[in-house]
Amino acid sequence: MRGPKIVSDLPRQRWIRVIPVAAVMYMLAYLDRTNVAVILPFIGHDLPLSASAQGLASGIFFVGYLVLQIPAAVLAAKWSARKTVLILMVAWSVAAVLCGLVRNETQLYVARLLLGVFEGGVWPAVLILLASWFPQAERARANALWMSCLPISAIIMSPLSGLMLDHLSWRWVFVLQGLPPLVWAVVWWFTVADRPAKARWISPAERAYVEDTLSAEEAAKPAYVKQGYWQALKNPSVLLLIGVYFFWITGFYGFSLWLPTVVKELTNGSATAVGLLSAIPYVFALVAMIACAQWSDRTGRRRAAVTAPLLVAIAGLLLGNLVDWPVVVRFVLLCLVAAAVYMPYGPFWAIPGRVLGIEVVAVAMGVINALGNLGGFAGPYLVGWLTDVTGTATTGFVVLAVFLAVAAALAHLGLAKTAGAVPDQVGAAPRSL
Repeated sequence: MRGPKIVSDLPRQRWIRVIPVAAVMYMLAYLDRTNVAVILPFIGHDLPLSASAQGLASGIFFVGYLVLQIPAAVLAAKWSARKTVLILMVAWSVAAVLCGLVRNETQLYVARLLLGVFEGGVWPAVLILLASWFPQAERARANALWMSCLPISAIIMSPLSGLMLDHLSWRWVFVLQGLPPLVWAVVWWFTVADRPAKARWISPAERAYVEDTLSAEEAAKPAYVKQGYWQALKNPSVLLLIGVYFFWITGFYGFSLWLPTVVKELTNGSATAVGLLSAIPYVFALVAMIACAQWSDRTGRRRAAVTAPLLVAIAGLLLGNLVDWPVVVRFVLLCLVAAAVYMPYGPFWAIPGRVLGIEVVAVAMGVINALGNLGGFAGPYLVGWLTDVTGTATTGFVVLAVFLAVAAALAHLGLAKTAGAVPDQVGAAPRSL
């Protein structure tokens, strides 16, 4: 189905009002989630951790991440995405601060687990929010612009955490980086609305465009996508997306959360130097992520926009770890892998809305995100464990390439087999942004 073209002079306030506020909010969440990657290598004797313990501290977040995925998705759809995110924002801020107050390894695991619990519901809640503001023809770009907070957070987080570690204890870094969500919660409350009908700032023309287009998209969906929760969760395309996301996220977080450690080993630099260098790959990731989403919306080729970047990431991981390159070449390959693992985000999360009706898509996205993000536990822990066993991170990164290969195969072959539910060509998008 092709969405209607946007009139050239139609106001586009939702691109300015909704996405930036949501992006900053989740940037703070991602900062609190991933700052552990920069901090752990510099904890030292205060809280000594083996490589596998560091991997567990990084990955246990994603065990907690499972808990509120579906409840938060249902609350966002049935009650209010705005209120759901506000509550979770305050709760994860408290948990992030607790990470700096721990006194032993077990307490660190518990604090990270709680952080995962409270952050877990934010992702599906915001996806539901965006689905109420952006029709399908704009969805990949809207998703990618919001999700650009992920590489932007890494760009900011790595140098900031490194600089702070050179002047403050690791405990203070956790505490100070955990407080900003409390401030942004006020901005969120007074800026974001659940849907166009509740926003005072949107023009009548833009409101009518969004509501009419979304209604037309729902009416045009075939009957098989309008099903109950249980039938939706048994939908072959939903099961496939869970598989793709799990194997992709295993490679994604296995790479991302160990990147600063790899940079430290390559350069043997200070915390500030490691932080600055660790930010560079995410600059490439940001550009590539938005470009891929724009291409996907323009051509409608969601499947290719997911599969092709994963193949590039596989090549980069294998070349970087199996060949003895100079340091500069290895760093370039790190940049390539970072860009490639971020690129599928926008197109991937535009797919569920085409598979399912609005009645059940919230729960489906919650399940996909919840089960898929178990890879966020598996990846970091796997790399840490294999590093302890083999004495090198090379084996772990090669295994991550295998996980990405499974994700690419599932996306390419699986989505082709379910083309009736997830067409690769979903219609060219209007070039409104």
